[in-house]
Amino acid sequence: MAKCNICEKGMNFGRKISITRSQVSRRALAQQKPNVRKVRVIEGNTPKTQYVCTSCLRNGAVVRA
Repeated sequence: MAKCNICEKGMNFGRKISITRSQVSRRALAQQKPNVRKVRVIEGNTPKTQYVCTSCLRNGAVVRA
């Protein structure tokens, strides 16, 4: 699983509860994956390929090549 190389955002875990909330056995851990893209980024003077989440792309934390 890829992580964001800028903010280190990784996989989150949480509870997935049914709508009726009557069955306790239906509560299970759910994996929420981050929205990570493989983009070419200029680091220094050389372009490199890195995994960057979309929130870092929107904020302008990286310069795309």
